[in-house]
Amino acid sequence: MALADIIKTALDQMQYIAKTETVIGEPIVAGDVTLIPVSRVSIGFAAGGAGKDEKLGNGAGTGGGIHVTPVAFIVVTGEKVQVQPLEPADPILSKVLSVAPDIITNVSKYFTTRNKKERKAKKDDGKKEQPARE
Repeated sequence: MALADIIKTALDQMQYIAKTETVIGEPIVAGDVTLIPVSRVSIGFAAGGAGKDEKLGNGAGTGGGIHVTPVAFIVVTGEKVQVQPLEPADPILSKVLSVAPDIITNVSKYFTTRNKKERKAKKDDGKKEQPARE
């Protein structure tokens, strides 16, 4: 298969997956509430080919990936419409909370090390202050 055909096939498949229905999903009706899922679609794609050398041959390849992440629901109740995000509203708070365990561990290690040094220093000072025995 020629590189152009490979690229066309890959892009056609990505276009099919990343269609509007993937971003704004099919409505889900539960009683008088309608939920409409909303997703973020990220696509990466690369293609390349090399040479027409009779001895070495030629080569072509493509690679790609699609990442679909649910981000919210549109909630319709009667005539009231709300957007309910699935992620925390404040990304900074989310990042702080995600690194909090590491910060606590590092601060704890710092104080433990400092306390050990202080105790050792006091112990060493106590030895220096005692008069020498004859």
